Amino acid sequence: MGAALAGGLLAAGRDLTVVEADPGRRSELARDHPGLDLAATPPPDAADVVLAVKPADGETACRQLTGPERVLSIMAGVTLARLETWLGPSVAVLRAMPNTPALIGAGVSAVAAGTAAADGDLVWAEAVLGAVGVVVRLPEASLDAVTGLSGSGPAYVFLVAEALVEAGVLVGLPRPVSRTLALHTLAGAGRLLLESGEEPETLRAQVTSPGGTTAAGLRVLEARALRSALLEAVAAATERSRELGRSS
Repeated sequence: MGAALAGGLLAAGRDLTVVEADPGRRSELARDHPGLDLAATPPPDAADVVLAVKPADGETACRQLTGPERVLSIMAGVTLARLETWLGPSVAVLRAMPNTPALIGAGVSAVAAGTAAADGDLVWAEAVLGAVGVVVRLPEASLDAVTGLSGSGPAYVFLVAEALVEAGVLVGLPRPVSRTLALHTLAGAGRLLLESGEEPETLRAQVTSPGGTTAAGLRVLEARALRSALLEAVAAATERSRELGRSS
């Protein structure tokens, strides 16, 4: 996720320094992003910092910083209160939950502000996250739900894609053809949802003729409780996020 943010910020013309302790990973970043400013340790004058490390390394990374003014964390499960303990009360701390489509600039992120963060700090965080997608502001208490929906959501869609490809093969299509049809159907439906401005239920009704093929397929999905399964999946992922936050 850190690499995705770096790529988005570079594409947006933003100046940044990427801190990476692993020499091998630094070499990969230098190869993938020619001209990128890289360092093995945080520069002493870093005022604006994005923390994109594993949660287990969060405290060490925070305590290595010298005099940051604001810090945006994309570490899963690490609360604002814990970050503020590590960084000190004078630092404006923000916490965000992005998702993997940020890798292609199509992510969606939610950002929450700590006690010392002002509106200007939120605007800065939104500019950082906006380089790789859409951003919404929420209270920290909502971030577990964000994790369950949009953080884990791409995996739900990928599972649907897998199933549709297999279904196409089952009814006689060659696998490459089934893959093309399934993936472009999902991508096109997503674009239609975003660009038409219509509600999902409206678009579903428009493609469902009474007694037609789509109605037959939807009847099976409803009978097999697809809607209920998705509701339970988001709820389960949300609860797991809460558990990880309590144990971090």
